[in-house]
Amino acid sequence: MSQGANQLLSKLASSDKHGEASPYFDGWKAYDNNPYHPIHNPHGVIQMGLAENQLCSDLIKEWIRKNPQASICTAQGIDSFSDIAVFQDYHGLKQFRQAIAAFMERARGGRVSFEAERVVMSGGATGANETLMFCLADPGDAFLVPTPYYAAFDRDLRWRTGIRIISVECNSSNNFQVTKQALESTYLKAQETGIKIKGLIIANPSNPLGTSLDRENLESLVSFINDKQIHLVCDEIYAATVFAEPKFISVAEIIQEMVHVNRDLIHIVYSLSKDMGLPGFRVGVVYSYNDAVVSCARKMSSFGLVSSQTQSFVAAMLSDQRFVDNFLVEVSKRVAKRHHMFTEGLEEMGISCLRSNAGLYVLMDLRQMLKAQTFESEIALWRVIINKVKINISPGSSFHCSEPGWFRVCFANMDEDTLQIGLERIKDFVLGDKASKNENYNCICNNKRENKKRKSFQKNLKLSFSSMMYDEHVRSPNLMSPHSPLLRA
Repeated sequence: MSQGANQLLSKLASSDKHGEASPYFDGWKAYDNNPYHPIHNPHGVIQMGLAENQLCSDLIKEWIRKNPQASICTAQGIDSFSDIAVFQDYHGLKQFRQAIAAFMERARGGRVSFEAERVVMSGGATGANETLMFCLADPGDAFLVPTPYYAAFDRDLRWRTGIRIISVECNSSNNFQVTKQALESTYLKAQETGIKIKGLIIANPSNPLGTSLDRENLESLVSFINDKQIHLVCDEIYAATVFAEPKFISVAEIIQEMVHVNRDLIHIVYSLSKDMGLPGFRVGVVYSYNDAVVSCARKMSSFGLVSSQTQSFVAAMLSDQRFVDNFLVEVSKRVAKRHHMFTEGLEEMGISCLRSNAGLYVLMDLRQMLKAQTFESEIALWRVIINKVKINISPGSSFHCSEPGWFRVCFANMDEDTLQIGLERIKDFVLGDKASKNENYNCICNNKRENKKRKSFQKNLKLSFSSMMYDEHVRSPNLMSPHSPLLRA
């Protein structure tokens, strides 16, 4: 944009603080420009950078077929059209708020209750997070956020609010778990530089880690913010995707067990985008224990309401307890199955991932494929993967990961056939065609099912990486098939 054009716009409109200039969003653009289709574009980019849950849409479709009256756009539901289509204020439909509160309870195992009067609707979790920032902080104030964190937090939390994000650095030595020591140190440094810390933001389960916080960690975080008298915002939008221990524990459960906690400091963000796979519905929720925040957020929700048609439909579906209970069981089962399918496929290539128990993605470890342990090498590798291998995955640096070489890969936004093609492309990239490998490598692969031989396989794979030919910052396997996209490049 020219300087003259900039002068005609606001500082917000002419700034680049949206965060769109990131590999996270660049990968989406690459997919949009050349999307994979099994018939029409089989050599296109496979979208593995979108954390979307398409694993249970059949259950929702089946419910719709059995309950046509739930929609005002059907012959069976048309009688409710006038009641729903007229103006609705920012409180939202009562039955919608009641259904959301009940669903939040069931998604958390019924161990905690939620009040419908504290449910504030918003246009997805994006709108809910921003609304909370407007309620809790002024421009220039800051929130602590442990790394790696959701790439779009830079947009959602900062762009229009003017607040600052202070990263709390975590590393792989303890699976990127945030420690109280790291929080204390980061908080102290911020204070010494005159930065006003208003709170701590966590995603539980984590995006991009795919891990949930256990009781001890949650209690530590609540104690930290309570001692400092700062806010705690818990993004719990992946609550129902937990498929292995530790089971999901909401901050709501923690504060009802702890004594002397200032509940005015506790706020939850939720949505139906991930757990139910309904991101297009834009159903987001602010749930706060602070009466003033509930009041302010509700007034602000005028700028991002959920349509009354959507509210009515969602209220009907979530009020069907038998459907909800079955759905919650199935989503956990299906995420577990898809996670196992994908990680097992990677393991057969000698690729490991961060151990995870939730989410619609894994954090894949490609550190051994970097020429140097730098973020420049990571981005160079990512460019090869997206431009030549034709897979959109997200580099760890776009999530502010403290270590280069980690990549978030999503596995729930496609069918199994597409997932298998994605795995084949990764296999071709990392290992090349089996026929082109030397005799020693074949010997190792043939015995990989034995635990002792598997270790030998991974050791030899690592050794093969160390002898690779280099192109810029990327280690290109010299054992690749002549059909490998890297060699063609």
